[in-house]
Amino acid sequence: MATRDIEVVIPPREPHFVGDGFRVHNFIPSAYRLDMQRMDPFIMMDYNSKFYFPPSDKPRGVSVHPHRGFETVTIAYKGKVAHHDSSGGGGVISEGDVQWMTAASGVLHKEYHEEQFSRQGGYFQMVQLWVNLPAKDKMSKPKYQGISNAQIAKFMLPDAGGTVEVIAGNYQGTEGSASTFSPLHLLNTHLNKGGKADFEFPENYNTALLVIEGSIKVNANENVPTDHFVLFENNGEKFSIEASENATVLVLSGKPINEPIAAHGPFVMNTQREIIQAIDDYNMGKFGYLEE
Repeated sequence: MATRDIEVVIPPREPHFVGDGFRVHNFIPSAYRLDMQRMDPFIMMDYNSKFYFPPSDKPRGVSVHPHRGFETVTIAYKGKVAHHDSSGGGGVISEGDVQWMTAASGVLHKEYHEEQFSRQGGYFQMVQLWVNLPAKDKMSKPKYQGISNAQIAKFMLPDAGGTVEVIAGNYQGTEGSASTFSPLHLLNTHLNKGGKADFEFPENYNTALLVIEGSIKVNANENVPTDHFVLFENNGEKFSIEASENATVLVLSGKPINEPIAAHGPFVMNTQREIIQAIDDYNMGKFGYLEE
């Protein structure tokens, strides 16, 4: 099997605030070469790098807003976030946990720092991905998967190298905890200094990684520091990472859906006509009700 080469290493873009609770670097779709078609099925990635929020009596976050046509996946590294949506889904995630919300036919939702975390303040660090849905599933029923770290399947690397947490997909026979609508892999890799992990995905899967903590060496020759994003070429199946210091790396790889993408704000469909319909449905209250 051929080695998958690096296409580009991308430093974090200038941060901006989403609401008042998420200070994010957007990689997908605004960074160089990371448009929605290139990264399909991953159509958005916001990264809240480690940032200190002072104590607040009023939880910071994002108030009620709609989504249709895709899934939101929130991965917590530091801090706690609470989620509520109009389909009845909701919960709190903290370090190591995952929220996987399928907006599909349409939901309203809100995201805030968890109340106790807000009162105490502290470091906050999270990734939010948007995962596209195939056309046949875009109008399916919304659902919510709250996945605690204890529920996430884990693969122990040899020689005390670390642990691969399999959020979705599989790693060397260990099956992920989340259900998905199209084939994809989402792996949190925790490496001890000198620890090494090998990965193998089909050549046509769009594949990338984000260094959350520490620094790594990719394919034994490319040094990648904290908060940098690595996009791989679609020219092989295998690559390896090795920790130059204790490191946490989010690895993502997915089979392209290869359907037209029409995106407008919180709606991602296949045609502009479907976008107009989504806006009309939202304005007519068809996404349900959620208190501010």
